[in-house]
Amino acid sequence: MKKYTLLVTACILFATTAACKPSNKDNSKDNVAQKEITPVEVPAQNGMERAYFASGCFWCVEAIYESVKGVEEAISGYSGGHTKNPTYESSNTGRTGHAEAVEVIYDPNVVSFKTLVDVYFGSQNITRENGQGPDRGSQYRSIIFYQNDAQKKIINDKIAELNAELTNDEVAAEVMPFEKFWKAEEYHQDYEENNPGNPYIQNVSIPRLKRFQEKFPDILKEDASH
Repeated sequence: MKKYTLLVTACILFATTAACKPSNKDNSKDNVAQKEITPVEVPAQNGMERAYFASGCFWCVEAIYESVKGVEEAISGYSGGHTKNPTYESSNTGRTGHAEAVEVIYDPNVVSFKTLVDVYFGSQNITRENGQGPDRGSQYRSIIFYQNDAQKKIINDKIAELNAELTNDEVAAEVMPFEKFWKAEEYHQDYEENNPGNPYIQNVSIPRLKRFQEKFPDILKEDASH
């Protein structure tokens, strides 16, 4: 049993290291500059709108949003940084300022931006800085992006509500104007679905998804089960 436990632990650590490389780069100055830009509003296409969220490993966040009714697709990528064409390797250095993020394509007639914000905060440790679960580093920090004043108000109202419920802590997520989303490498897309046996998926991503689904059963797609 002891050997088995050590083997499982080693597999988790290996998978976590391979998927989630830590970074100690301080991006505070870059973050201030990013927060001062004018947000870019992405026009609807065929009735579908887009929203952008960062909350730890994008494999996890992508799977969470894709289980929500009204969400057509969630795409893994990078946002919130100051460089062009970030890659998985460059973002993991902590020098690009980007965080792993997802682009959520959704039908506003089925699911509102406000509900997507509820999903965002309801599927993470809201007081955790620079990462979720075993994922640590600025590239795994929580950022919620807004495209206009209406979205910004929804976000800030939710944060104020959550902060009022906290006693000795506060919401750690950054609130940033949306500027640009860079799609991640193809092998990152639908990673949880395509790699169900991966130790990281088994021990981190799927448990996080299930915790979310238990909290939000009324907004899940009928086939959203693992």
